[in-house]
Amino acid sequence: NFFLILVQQVAAAPWWLPVEGSYWLFPEGKERPSVFEVSDEIVDPFKVNQSRAYHPVVHVSWNDANAFCKWKGKRLPTEAEWEYAAGGGNKADLFHRNVYPWGNELMPNNEHRANIWQGKFPLENTFQKNSKGDGYPFTSPVKAFPPQNELGLHDMVGNTWEWVADDWTSASKSRESYPEKVKKGGSFLCHESYCFRYRIAARTKTDIESGTSNQGFRCAKDGP
Repeated sequence: NFFLILVQQVAAAPWWLPVEGSYWLFPEGKERPSVFEVSDEIVDPFKVNQSRAYHPVVHVSWNDANAFCKWKGKRLPTEAEWEYAAGGGNKADLFHRNVYPWGNELMPNNEHRANIWQGKFPLENTFQKNSKGDGYPFTSPVKAFPPQNELGLHDMVGNTWEWVADDWTSASKSRESYPEKVKKGGSFLCHESYCFRYRIAARTKTDIESGTSNQGFRCAKDGP
């Protein structure tokens, strides 16, 4: 029973809540609005009347993300490709890589550049603008923040984790039930005290059948 396995995994992280029936179309479960409905109740209370369709898709497993990219004639990026793009592509100095896509300072000019956790994780989230937060308690719309690097890419770090093509380790290939794949970029739940992974070099893993509210993807395509 996969849901039972999920409940057991969540028990080790009490700030997570398993919501049966949640998936990309109903990220908070079927008792809440779908991503295409406009509602004052949609996750972000300070962005009323804004459809979730403008936010990154979440609750997508690696298998589904991989299938979607193939359907679009694309593919998931490799971990190396993702890091190369996050670092600015051919404009990046790979021997002196920045910590973040935009540089080495988290908030240049005291400006938020990514959607991450503010306050004390996991009990206090000071996302409110009047608390000098970024304004988003959960996901934020795509392009809510300025481009993060010279290539004009948005949300390479923060907002949602992004699946890449790579196996976590060679051993993960031999896992019988749920092989593990790499995720990059961190999310709105990342904080320096717990999950300092909104860095270009950082990585984590999840099994290929899992989907969460802070996990999405982007596709890549080979050039001519």
